[in-house]
Amino acid sequence: MHALEIVWNPSKGIDLGVFTLHYYSLMWIVAFLLGFYVIKRIYINENQTNESLDSLFVYSVLGIMLGARLGHVIFYQPELISEDFFSIFLPFKFKGGFEFTGFQGLASHGAAIGMILSMYLYNKKVLKKSVIWVLDRVVVPVALGAIFVRIGNFINSEIIGKATDSSLGVRFIQDEYNKYEVVRLTGIKEVKDAYTALGSNPKYIELLNQVPFRHPAQLYEAFCYVFVFLILMFVYWKTKKSEQQGFLFGLFLVLLWTVRFFVEYVKEPQNIERADWLLNTGQLLSIPFILIGLYFMFLYKPKNKLS
Repeated sequence: MHALEIVWNPSKGIDLGVFTLHYYSLMWIVAFLLGFYVIKRIYINENQTNESLDSLFVYSVLGIMLGARLGHVIFYQPELISEDFFSIFLPFKFKGGFEFTGFQGLASHGAAIGMILSMYLYNKKVLKKSVIWVLDRVVVPVALGAIFVRIGNFINSEIIGKATDSSLGVRFIQDEYNKYEVVRLTGIKEVKDAYTALGSNPKYIELLNQVPFRHPAQLYEAFCYVFVFLILMFVYWKTKKSEQQGFLFGLFLVLLWTVRFFVEYVKEPQNIERADWLLNTGQLLSIPFILIGLYFMFLYKPKNKLS
């Protein structure tokens, strides 16, 4: 039963003439801007300087983006290292012809590792306070940003769910057919118009009926992350637990990756999984983060008490 009959085939972005601003990139921009607003309020509450706030923004953007990209390549697409190395760091594809693609493929596990390492450097070079102190506060805007990143994944028709008979099922046209296949199957002449012209093509219904309904796993995850963010905000602003070093950081790890662990059950694997594995790659990578989070929530004892 598919009561909503959702067919997802959006445009890729906003045409600005010189280039197209992809909606996925726009979601990352929104994530960083809203995150900056949240951390600014926190830094004001903690009597930190504007200079330390500006440096935090630079370190976090570089650390999260670089970590997310390298994480995707290492965990899910290692063949890029030998097959199309420069596409790892540049928003272009070189193999099979030069093409602007934007940064396609960003892993949340890599982003988490990149964030932790960049916060270590930020604290050592700028704040000189405690890396755990920084992480306890920066995870609040990171949780907010995660919501918009997953919405961006939905807009991009990536990280899709498994086939389903649920009334929430969505047909991801652009995941099933790339634009070159659309041209070949429908006879549309212009590749750049392949998706926009698809709806008016007489072969559209034939193609559409071959696309299965899938779980909108990205939206499930984004919805859950709303509660992760609200819980972290409540704990920081309304409870004394924010004064316990490591607790907020640990709570973030436990909540975020518990959500990720369970949503993986309705996701299509992002790389080739062995059929005899009980857990997929995303779940296996989530378990260490959950355990580390529990350690910081209940066992971690800071060496020095902050003034």
